[in-house]
Amino acid sequence: MDTAKSLILCTVLAACLGLAAAAWSQGTATHYGGADGSGTMGGACGYDNLYNAGYGVLNAALSQTLFKDGASCGQCYLITCDGSRPGGQNCKPGNSITVSATNLCPPNYGLPNGGWCGPGRPHFDMSQPAFENIGVYQAGIIPVLYQQVQCKRSGGVRFSIAGSSYFLLVNIQNLGGSGSVGAAWVKGDKTGWIQMSRNWGANWQALAGLVGQGLSFAVTSTGGQYIQFPNVAPAWWQFGQTFTNNNLNFAY
Repeated sequence: MDTAKSLILCTVLAACLGLAAAAWSQGTATHYGGADGSGTMGGACGYDNLYNAGYGVLNAALSQTLFKDGASCGQCYLITCDGSRPGGQNCKPGNSITVSATNLCPPNYGLPNGGWCGPGRPHFDMSQPAFENIGVYQAGIIPVLYQQVQCKRSGGVRFSIAGSSYFLLVNIQNLGGSGSVGAAWVKGDKTGWIQMSRNWGANWQALAGLVGQGLSFAVTSTGGQYIQFPNVAPAWWQFGQTFTNNNLNFAY
C-alpha cells in the first residue's frame, strides 16, 4: 500500500513539475531608462509616475505580441536569463526578477522583421535596474525564460480621473492578482452602472456626464475576479485627481 501511495505521489509530482516547466516560455530582453530607471516613467499604459501608481522601477515595456493593445498593462512576469541559448554567457546564473508591464516596446521597421519588438517576438525591454538582476549590462540583449505570475501590490486599487464634462477617462492602477483589467463599470450618485470600454493602455472610458456626482467603480480582473468599489470619489472630485478605496484589491 505504501508503495502504491508513493507511486501515485511521484506521478502527481511529475505532472506538477511538468506543468511548471511548461509554464516557461522563451523570449529575449533588453534594457532602457537609465541606471535609476527614471526614463521608464509614463508609457503606453498611461500610469505616469510609476511610483505613485504602485509599480516602481521594476518594470518592463512589452513587445506588441505580449502587450496585446494594452490588455496586459499591469501584469507581472517572472523572468530569468536562459544560459542554455546563444548569449547565455551574459546571464547572472540563478537569478530571477518579477517585473510589471507598464509600457509598449513598438516594432522598429527600420530593422529586419521589426527588430526585437517586431511582430510575433516575445520581448521585454526592461528597466535597467530590473535587467541587471539577471544579466550583464554591457551585453545589451539576453535570452530569457518568462512566465506570467500573480502580482503582489501594496494598498488598494487606484482610480486616476481625467476627461471632460461629458467624457470620463479613468486610469485603473495597482491591481493585485492577475494585475490587469478585463472589464470596468462606473456609477454616479444619480445613475446606474455604466459599462466602460478600453480607450488606450489602462485607460477606461465612459461617455457620460458625471461631474458633480460621487463615483463608484466595479472591475473584473483578467483573472475573472469581480469587485465593486463603492464611493471611491466624493461629489467634489476634479479631473486630475486619483482616488483609492482603502486596501480593497484583487487576489486573482
